[in-house]
This record gives sequence, structure tokens and C-alpha cells, in this order.
Amino acid sequence: MLTVTLYLRADCKLCKQAVEDLNSLQDQFPHRLVQIDIEKEGLSDYIEKIPVVEIGPYTISAPFDKKKLQMTLGAAQDRQSQLEKIDLTNHQRRLEKGKTFTSGDRLFYWLSRRYMIVFNLFAFIYLGLAFLAPVLLAGGHTSSANTIYTIYGRLCHQLAYRSWFLFGEQAAYPKLSAEIDRWVSYEEATDLDPEDLEAAFKFRGNEVLGYKVALCQRDVAIYGSIFLFGLLFSITKRRIPALPLIAWALLGLLPIGLDGISQIISQLPWDIMPYRESTPLLRTITGSLFGFSTAWFSFPIIEDAMAETRKILSVKYKSSQLDSGSQ
Repeated sequence: MLTVTLYLRADCKLCKQAVEDLNSLQDQFPHRLVQIDIEKEGLSDYIEKIPVVEIGPYTISAPFDKKKLQMTLGAAQDRQSQLEKIDLTNHQRRLEKGKTFTSGDRLFYWLSRRYMIVFNLFAFIYLGLAFLAPVLLAGGHTSSANTIYTIYGRLCHQLAYRSWFLFGEQAAYPKLSAEIDRWVSYEEATDLDPEDLEAAFKFRGNEVLGYKVALCQRDVAIYGSIFLFGLLFSITKRRIPALPLIAWALLGLLPIGLDGISQIISQLPWDIMPYRESTPLLRTITGSLFGFSTAWFSFPIIEDAMAETRKILSVKYKSSQLDSGSQ
């Protein structure tokens, strides 16, 4: 028996007509009708095309009439008959495999529909734990706080003069070379040598200065902006088109590269360029641009792949439901 997949949505007159026409052709061309609601499945590519009918390798989209359906069903039926004559056993095996909705299919079907929840939750927890560390330290939960600092210390440099602080006199303590007059510098606040990277890494704060966030200022901006775009992408039902590659390079890579690389090069011992230390504002701006543009570039691409997965597995799921209901 043929399997006919109809992509539709509620309150669509053409879709209802297609269902009626397919049902009227049931006696002439016996088939299983699998109806996929594009809004529920998030198949936005079909919005301007519905109704769309797929029968094996044949696809027709609106506008079409009953005669067009009849011709397509006839072609699909002839093709199926030829396949069965050529290799009946293997053809039947493939058909049966396509009807079985496995536990792995269920997992990937769920993930294809809910992957942004997973992404957003991960970004929220990852960023949230970084801010939880100073909260725990301020509350006297030293062991728990140190566990977070240790784990995140493998992922971020955690230099105190490039980190945000909570519960202290200032939000940050930049190096004196950053030339921010309104803030007390790292050297003045801690009496530590800024060239001692290990000391800057290990310094987590105190009751007077506050306690540093477990991610540096740039990383906070990166992951915060990724989370922000993830929320926007979810709210718009994943319909934001991907940022062009050249725009991502100009908005995301170029600013963070200029700020970060120039800082590294200027602090090398070879006097290649004048010494410079970036500021919390610059790190936040460049990190935010990088994180937001990277998410804007990548999330829509991921959505395209997930939409294809949803399409395949939704048809398989609906087909398995029809089969179980007919038994």
C-alpha cells in the first residue's frame, strides 16, 4: 500500500480540499494518509507551499487539483509495483523498517523539536554557575565555591584583573595600564604584581573587594549573548535566517580578534607594538558581538538540519501510529 504524506496546517481551505480529494481516490489507489501539521512540527519552509503532498519520490505543492493527485498516485503505484517485481524481499524489508519507530527515533525526534530548550538551559546553567561561585564564597560555602572555580579554571584564565566582582567596592579591578581613572586598579587594591599570572588566577577576592565571577569578562559577554540570541530564536519559533558568513566575520571575529590579539602582541617582550591593556567595556562589547553573531550564524544552520530530521521522523512517527491503530 502506498504511503501519502500531506503537509498542512489548521484553517487551510486548500489543505482540507486535498484531504477530501485523497480520500475520494482511496478506492482507486489504496493508501495510508499521513497528515503532518507544519506549525506543530516547526517546518517553516512549507508555509508558502502548503498543501504539499509526498508519495515516494514524487512531490507536488499548491496549487494542484484532483487530476494532478490522481496522476501522481498512479505514477507512485506503478513504481511500487516495479520495485516489488525486481526485489520483493528487500523492498518489503525496507518498508517494514520505515514503519518501526524505535527508542532511538523517539530520542532524536524529541531532540529535534526541543533542542533549543537544551541549548538555552545549558547556557543558562553554565553562566549561572559562574555567578553562583562568588555568591557561595560570600555566604561562607567555600568548598562548593572552590569546586566551581576549579572546574571553570580549566576553561577560562580567571585573571582577577579581567573578571567581574560581586559584593565589593567595585564591579572590576582592571590593571593600572588599562588607564581607568575612576576605578581603583588591581595593583592598588590587592598589592599583587599584575605580571604574576598565577597570583591573579588564584585571587578570588575578599570581604572588602568582593568575589570574582568564575568566568572572565569576555566569556561572560560571549555566553550571555549566546543565551540572549537563543531566547530570541526560540521566541520567534526559530524563523530568524542565518547571518551571512561575511557579516559574522566582520561583526564577530574582527572586533574580538583586534582587541584580544593586539593586547597579546603588545604585551610580548619584543616591543612589536605599544603596550595596551583592554578594558572591561571593550571586552564586553567584543565578547557580546562575537557570541551574538556566532549564535545568529550557527543556530539557523542547526535548525535547518533539525527541521529535516523532524520531517523524516514525524512522518515515521505518524505512520507507526496509523499502523498500531489499524492492528
